[in-house]
Amino acid sequence: MPAKLAWFDGKFHAPGTPTAWRVIKPLKLAAFAIGAAAAFSCQADVFVREDIITEPDPAQFNICFDHGCASLAWVKLSTEQWQRVRSVFALSADSAAKEREQIRSAVALLETIVGAMTGTSTDKGGNWAGWGLPGQMDCIDESTNTTIYLRMLQKDGLLRWHQAGDRATRWTPFTWPHTTAVIEERDSLLRWAVDSWFLDNGEPPFALPLPTWRDGWKPDNKGSSGSVSAPAVTSR
Repeated sequence: MPAKLAWFDGKFHAPGTPTAWRVIKPLKLAAFAIGAAAAFSCQADVFVREDIITEPDPAQFNICFDHGCASLAWVKLSTEQWQRVRSVFALSADSAAKEREQIRSAVALLETIVGAMTGTSTDKGGNWAGWGLPGQMDCIDESTNTTIYLRMLQKDGLLRWHQAGDRATRWTPFTWPHTTAVIEERDSLLRWAVDSWFLDNGEPPFALPLPTWRDGWKPDNKGSSGSVSAPAVTSR
């Protein structure tokens, strides 16, 4: 019986191909157009590449890197690796705030596991600290990857208090656009930014109310806590 072949990167591959494949492509003009449109609308509800898996699971998903998702990796986690992620949620959160801490820990763990598989473990926070080094990520990469992780957590039933939302972008005529992943509380519909761009690979992302993030929030130089309190009045 002939061996089964897997199709990716435009050709068939025999069994035994490594579980993480790096697919290097030049950034297309279409990606810039989509990114610009998202920035001006302050909503980033579409990914910048049409070949990104939009319904990811641990057996097959993508991550972006090299700025603007210029490079795409195809990743497969082992059962043991995904169980490490699931163990973060072993104790059921009794509040949305506690679940956000679990989400932050899970995203950090996924970055660590996937970073070692894809050569992105040396990614530095922001755009300039790691400029020119391989495997670096800008906010398009980071927000896309975090959204993929959130969708995987949600698909596995690990999120009780939140659901993965569309990415959001803030922009003014005097600042660069900046994009973040988003989660939404199921009960209150309060939306939270989950922003990993400011931090090195494997550090828990910041989680803060989306309106606060839209107002231009940045971590202070003295070190900000990972979560910022919700406003007294629920904002959607």
